[in-house]
Amino acid sequence: MSEAHAHADHAVPIDGPPIALTEVAVERFRSVMQQEKLGADYGVRLAVSSGGCSGMSYSMSFENQARADDTVLEQDGLKLFIDGESAPYLQGVTIDYVVGLHKEGFKFVNPKATRTCGCGESFGV
Repeated sequence: MSEAHAHADHAVPIDGPPIALTEVAVERFRSVMQQEKLGADYGVRLAVSSGGCSGMSYSMSFENQARADDTVLEQDGLKLFIDGESAPYLQGVTIDYVVGLHKEGFKFVNPKATRTCGCGESFGV
């Protein structure tokens, strides 16, 4: 797995290691992007917002342009867009894609989370 790199033209300082995706997560994002017929200029916007049963929740969407306060990372050729407010909450996070008997989907492993909900969709710090 290659390391994530910040693009200097839209860099917002992040202290500590940036977000990381497992190989399985990268392949799943690529698969969905191909199904949606999204071009090579698209990437994944990762964000954190208030809400969810533990106080904060993760969101993901596809986008093809960085915003003014974004950090743009690239991992294995996949662009990641992270806004300035979400960046501190996402630093050090690993995103995986898991398949289990009861659930299939992206899993956020956040070392800063002091609590998470049973569904795994929200967290608190």
